[in-house]
Amino acid sequence: MGNNFYLTNAARFVLLVLAQVLVFNNLNFFGSINPMVYVLFLYWYPIKENRAYFLIMSFLLGLFIDLFSDTLALNAAATVTIAYLRPTIMRFCFGVNYEFQSFKLSNTTNVQQITFLALLILIHHIIFFSLEIFSLSNLLLILKKILTTGLATFIVCLLFRTLFSVRKN
Repeated sequence: MGNNFYLTNAARFVLLVLAQVLVFNNLNFFGSINPMVYVLFLYWYPIKENRAYFLIMSFLLGLFIDLFSDTLALNAAATVTIAYLRPTIMRFCFGVNYEFQSFKLSNTTNVQQITFLALLILIHHIIFFSLEIFSLSNLLLILKKILTTGLATFIVCLLFRTLFSVRKN
């Protein structure tokens, strides 16, 4: 892990926190839908890097979003959970290819990448909104928020992914 690794991840971290806090938390599509683009940090984080460092960075990412959004520790809990489950999700999306030392996200198909992103968002939103509402009597409200915010997050993340991804030749 060189300085470039830390610099790139620090820049992603800061830019995604700023984008979430300054832009996306202030957008209210249809009155209550706020895309959660900071999930892209978990999508873009290098595959075979230090897992403990990744979990700590994920916790800090969620904590900073929580501090600026006044959401207690909901983002931190959801972010750490998907960071912990990320290897399992990757195994599901990429199969045995994930196990190889030379595996890179950019070398996979678009369908696999989109499935991976969709699962990260779905699991994050299930945890976030279940903890936010925390009542089975409001199950329909939880499902509505998961689907609407999840769809908005997915669309915005796909746009960001397209804008900032490295092109294959």
